[in-house]
Amino acid sequence: MSIDVNNESGTAVDEQALLDVARYALARMRIHPLAELSVIVVDSDAMEQLHRQWMDLPGPTDVMSFPMDELRPPAKDDEDPPQGLLGDIVLCPEVARRQGEEAPTAHSMDEELQLLTVHGVLHLLGYDHEEPEDKVEMFGLQKAIVDGWRAERGVEGPSPAPTTR
Repeated sequence: MSIDVNNESGTAVDEQALLDVARYALARMRIHPLAELSVIVVDSDAMEQLHRQWMDLPGPTDVMSFPMDELRPPAKDDEDPPQGLLGDIVLCPEVARRQGEEAPTAHSMDEELQLLTVHGVLHLLGYDHEEPEDKVEMFGLQKAIVDGWRAERGVEGPSPAPTTR
């Protein structure tokens, strides 16, 4: 899998963990090993510009996803996964830090960024949380992926609860 992490934010983040959790999520969702993904970490000013431009909403947000080839996980285990460009995930560590601190179970900015990376991957794969049943599905899958990744790394304790709307 070709995954690029580009930190343009000026904030130190655990780029290797973002790469690892993205790779784990894509493998778990059975996405083709040659699929391409870009993760970009930006400051709040850049995120606010993107948020206004693409969503017509004020202020910075935590994560935005920009799909390219609209790849979807294969429907059956015996189907070959599709190959192509997944797209871009844009993360904002300043918003992630605040969300991690304000979460019911406070956690670090890096833990929040890892959760948001999985959230962004799921958006690129066509998941959303507009309807209540879709939110239950997406957030359940997000939790399962983050929990599995953390367990594989030997991280104990509960994973961060979703803070994304």
